[in-house]
Amino acid sequence: MTDTKPVSLPAPAGGATPLSHLGVIRVAGEDAAKFLHGQLTQDFALLDLHHARLAAFLSVKGRMLASFIAFKRSSTEVLLVCPRDLLAPTLKRLSMFVLRAKARLTDATADFALYGLLGDAARAAMPSAIPAAEPWAKADVGDASVVQLYPANGQPRALWLAPAGSSAPAGEPVSEALWLWTEVRSGIATVTAPVADAYVPQMLNYESVGGVNFKKGCYPGQEVVARSQFRGTLKRRTYLAHATEPVTVGAEVFANGDAEQPVGTVVQAADAPGGGMDALVSLQIAAASGALQVGAADGVPITLLPLPYALLEDI
Repeated sequence: MTDTKPVSLPAPAGGATPLSHLGVIRVAGEDAAKFLHGQLTQDFALLDLHHARLAAFLSVKGRMLASFIAFKRSSTEVLLVCPRDLLAPTLKRLSMFVLRAKARLTDATADFALYGLLGDAARAAMPSAIPAAEPWAKADVGDASVVQLYPANGQPRALWLAPAGSSAPAGEPVSEALWLWTEVRSGIATVTAPVADAYVPQMLNYESVGGVNFKKGCYPGQEVVARSQFRGTLKRRTYLAHATEPVTVGAEVFANGDAEQPVGTVVQAADAPGGGMDALVSLQIAAASGALQVGAADGVPITLLPLPYALLEDI
């Protein structure tokens, strides 16, 4: 069942909040972009200073071990913003592949301040020359880097990063809980520890939101990703959903009447300002038109909502 009732962004319509759940991996050196180009799902060889990349780090089986918002701070420095609960294992695993590349990977979380900007604050932080409808556009404003994200409920969103100790971005304070809700409502899934190594990128719609480049060279898991895309083997997608009761990340989703075989999992969830929880759920496409429950066949019912973007097959 799908509900098309819109949900507006609660007051204040714009603001800023520190993002304590995120960390930063710094990749520095003349081979920084080249190294990442060979490891992640995105093209870093052609990355300029005016754009960011949504990207994933995969296992050899094509499953997402981590996801990032990545951008250059200079020609020899790339920053990977990711959840803190996956930063240490991701840094360790990526570092194993540096070999002779002139690139050094470090945990740079303490070196930077990270804020999420919503509504008017996000709009004001980006130069007026950058179209509001251009996700992954990046601007350097003073000592800060600002990345335009996918909107939530029609409201602009941006990621703001600056050296630790810099002045906070302009904007009324908003709660990090509100930001986490807009993350879900944007439809852009972020991999966290409970769901690491579980999804091929297309299962999280990454090919439709700028998270996969099919024209670049090889990277770990690339063959699985290409096969899923071009041989019609993809059977799961990510959907936006609402639950009137709490649901947890990693919880299984069941179709009505089948208590044995789950048809999906909860990828991301956040408290909704109007009550209940909104979530991103990765589901078998065939199950998306029926009744769904989280946790068990008689568990918490969820209602699917329209995605805020078109899937690649629909474009």
